Amino acid sequence: MQKFVPVFLFATFSLTAAPFTFSKDVAPIFHQRCAACHRPNNIAPMSLLDYKSARPWAKSIRESVLKRKMPPWFADPRFGHFSNDARLSDKEIAVIKSWVDSGSPEGDPKDLPPAPVFAEGWQIGKPDIVIDIGEDHKVLPGEDSYDHFTVETHFKEGKWIRAAEIKPGNRRVVHHVHVLLVQDNLSKMEAASTRNMPSLQQFLLKDGKLTRVRQDAPVVNDGCDPNAPNLPFLHGFQEGGLAAFLPGRPPDIFPDGTAKWIPPGAKLEFVIHYAKIPGKIQTDRTSIGLYLAPEPPRIPLRRMDLRNFFFQIPAGAPSHEVKRCYTFEKDTQLLSFTPHMHYRGKDITYDLVHANGARETLLAVPRYDFNWQLVYRLRDPVRVEKGATLVVTAHYDNSPNNRANPDPAKSVRWGDKSEEEMMTSWIEFLEPPLSTVAETGRR
Repeated sequence: MQKFVPVFLFATFSLTAAPFTFSKDVAPIFHQRCAACHRPNNIAPMSLLDYKSARPWAKSIRESVLKRKMPPWFADPRFGHFSNDARLSDKEIAVIKSWVDSGSPEGDPKDLPPAPVFAEGWQIGKPDIVIDIGEDHKVLPGEDSYDHFTVETHFKEGKWIRAAEIKPGNRRVVHHVHVLLVQDNLSKMEAASTRNMPSLQQFLLKDGKLTRVRQDAPVVNDGCDPNAPNLPFLHGFQEGGLAAFLPGRPPDIFPDGTAKWIPPGAKLEFVIHYAKIPGKIQTDRTSIGLYLAPEPPRIPLRRMDLRNFFFQIPAGAPSHEVKRCYTFEKDTQLLSFTPHMHYRGKDITYDLVHANGARETLLAVPRYDFNWQLVYRLRDPVRVEKGATLVVTAHYDNSPNNRANPDPAKSVRWGDKSEEEMMTSWIEFLEPPLSTVAETGRR
């Protein structure tokens, strides 16, 4: 006997789900995951807060999220877990793809959630204290420059800072900013590391407001080599700054229970890299917003800066290796990593070699992007025992295959200009708590 399938069953399996809409399904993703940059008058080229602004970019958005170009995140997922992991989930990507593939419908505007509210000019809310560079600085056309501005805090009492945000006064020319505490003495570790060494200054060449390593300076690509020359900053570390602004880097929000200390009467030094615009004078008044901790922290937050100043990248080299190591003199907890290279930076890896010889990768960035210099904040602090060694390994592509390469025919050394190179890591860390807050404040 011939069997018939009931019509109502056939109809049931023929139904397709209603398409995803911007208002109900896509806008919540954009608001939560993209709006920090993609909103009016911010660094992204378009806003994604409303349908009218987002719809013309639908196909480009689809391509960017499928290739995981956006949101920018470059850590190899095989190593480490990070609290600020910006990757979209597979489900979020599927929703965006389906929305675009179905014609990018708006849906019912009544389903649109309220747009996120951002403080005017500040990403993380109104600061408790704002300090600027002290002048409307004129940025003249010409070569890039590094300008330094030292300003008084006028603090009669020390301040514990739970967060800091640098706001460029002119995003057209401010490439990146570091704000440092001006201190009379180097940290104990830095002082110990530089004792009985030649001064770094003798290996540097000043070019206007820019600095570079001399071409005839010693070459040390492997800063971990125990037989390397005894040169400045190949051992120990430099005490890091208060905050930084770099392309793609969010404001500095310190982990719960920690804070950075600014002593009474301290000065702040703004170090600003201006990427100049030909033919037109620009004006800048960059500032930093400070957010006060409600109480002294149990543990003070510090930052170590690890650098290799003495590498040399041969002309045309497709994957030149440069290394830097640091052996911990105390038990330590690592909180975050920020790698910094320039246009030839290719990849960078942070390995921890424990005192017993075991080795683990804490962070690997297989596709470094100069345009997005991200901070990678560990979800859980990594506990490091005294005697363990952090090994930082970077590779540089100075070949013609690197489309961002300014000149593959040149060998390259350390220098301030983006067309030169750097090998730098900023690493936030905690040491075991001291006995009193007063002692902590004096560090």
